[in-house]
Amino acid sequence: MTTPDTVPHLQHRTVLLDEAVDALNLDEGERKNGLYIDGTFGRGGHSRLILSRLNAAGRLVAFDKDLQAIATAEQISDPRFSIVHDSFATMGSAMAARGVAQVDGILLDLGISSPQVDDAARGFSFRHDGPLDMRMDTTRGISAAEWIATATEQHLEKVIRDYGEERFAFQIAKAIVARRAIEPISGTRQLAAIVADAVKTREKGKDPATRSFQAIRIYINQELEDLEAGLNAAYALLAPGARMSIISFHSLEDRIVKQFLASKAKVAQPDRRLPIRAVDLPQPQMKLIAKIKPSGEEVEANPRARSAVLRVAERLPDVAKGSAR
Repeated sequence: MTTPDTVPHLQHRTVLLDEAVDALNLDEGERKNGLYIDGTFGRGGHSRLILSRLNAAGRLVAFDKDLQAIATAEQISDPRFSIVHDSFATMGSAMAARGVAQVDGILLDLGISSPQVDDAARGFSFRHDGPLDMRMDTTRGISAAEWIATATEQHLEKVIRDYGEERFAFQIAKAIVARRAIEPISGTRQLAAIVADAVKTREKGKDPATRSFQAIRIYINQELEDLEAGLNAAYALLAPGARMSIISFHSLEDRIVKQFLASKAKVAQPDRRLPIRAVDLPQPQMKLIAKIKPSGEEVEANPRARSAVLRVAERLPDVAKGSAR
């Protein structure tokens, strides 16, 4: 198993590292000379492994919204590598600006990284008290505290219910509105305590604030909207035979990925009574390759890997665009 990458003060173990990179088929033929995208650089585990497998002619473009991730990426002094400070949802326009119309593989590792979770100053976790920020890109948008201070009770309820799949969303939203009328809600543990008081039944082994924090983080960072836009952009960039390797960590992400890939792998069957030639029948645009979960050994070494799912699909050649690289 590949050694986990490290950053100062914090350690990040890349989940499904080898499996996700292996799925790109970098060792086949001319693929070592290809152009690849790591849409979620994080702390660079996948990017470094991809670079180690590319030839001198190969190239890798990575994306990330997090300034700390960008700082880590800028330490990589490899002429084959470049980093873009933006969401992977923008990969279409970013690659077009580089004169690229097709790439040979795309990897997405969704969600948040361990350093983000473990850094109290980022406000992603209630395990350590910190400012209620939750932005992956602290140079843009509003913080969680700012949103909580102004959102209507109905909007709070909808976000917590839809993005956190929280059955006590109504009670939590009501409690947040009641508390903010007394004092500003600006700290992670402060919000966690409000949620805990509002949740009537606790899930075994899970803090009552887990779902609400997930929901607010997803909303603040527009994660699901970025995912949908990113999947479409990634598909449009894939060359014939190129693969998309995507790791998700919760059901909302995985559902979007699964449905997107299925929609490209299946086609609606026309009425058999219609006089349509076989050559004119709609064809699938992608082939589903694999669904992989972490091994028991990996989960034991890194409990945060337990919910990860890797899905791999390959673009079929009869629908790919001509190359403009």
